[in-house]
Amino acid sequence: MTPIAAPASRPTPAVLVCLALVYVVWGSTYFGIKVAIGSLPPLGMLALRFLVAGAALYAFLRWRGVPAPTGREWGASALVGLLLLGGGTGLVTLAERDASSSVAALVLAVSPLFAALFARLWGERTSGREWLGIGVGLVGIALLNVGELRATPLAALLLILAPLCWTFGSQWSRHLPLPAGLMGSAAEMVAGGVLLALLSGVLGERWGTPSAASLGALAYLIVFGSLVAYSAYMYLVAHTRPALATSYAYVNPVVAVLLGVGLGGETLTGLGWAAVGVILTGVALVAWPRQG
Repeated sequence: MTPIAAPASRPTPAVLVCLALVYVVWGSTYFGIKVAIGSLPPLGMLALRFLVAGAALYAFLRWRGVPAPTGREWGASALVGLLLLGGGTGLVTLAERDASSSVAALVLAVSPLFAALFARLWGERTSGREWLGIGVGLVGIALLNVGELRATPLAALLLILAPLCWTFGSQWSRHLPLPAGLMGSAAEMVAGGVLLALLSGVLGERWGTPSAASLGALAYLIVFGSLVAYSAYMYLVAHTRPALATSYAYVNPVVAVLLGVGLGGETLTGLGWAAVGVILTGVALVAWPRQG
């Protein structure tokens, strides 16, 4: 198992670049997913997204001489891929059939709060301020459910389960024997893509004739959402503390709401904007740098 380096107290330039990528690119992927599933099956689309991105990255790394993952590393990658890509991204994609992209992003803003909770399973301390942030964030989610989450009960449930799967998988990945560097991202995407393809087949998803918009959105998700942003996120998970690694929730909802309202014809009421403020306040309390 590769030792986990202690997170730096101050973000390095590499961490700052990865944060910027995850902040902006993943904020746009909620709208991209909404467009892609307009004419593509949700889980089948995700399977294709991650298999293409993962296979391309894997082939490039092997060409550069990076060792192939061991059997143990493939097993760990499958676990992480199942939780992050199947449970996290997969559940969001299914939920977006009956919920707007902006609301999906707002609900997932609770991810840093769950990350602080799951970090305790591996002995990381949660401060009083972080507990306060968790409480404030959950109040914001409750407000959002009252004012904005106009979705089927199943979609609402999926949007709550998704960040649970994502943050638990993220924290567990810090303690699993994953391949080093970008090979870890490649293996997780390949393994997750295979699992999503199997699940798509089990559920009987059917492929029709995709629209040009859906294909364009899929290409964007493959290149930027997967190859670029997912690799940047896994670097953050390994090199910084959980609250900062998941602080993409600061910006993702804002980007998603602007795209959803500006391009997708979605709306957000005054109560919804108030919920945004409460959620982001909670996230700020959790992700603010610790002293010492």
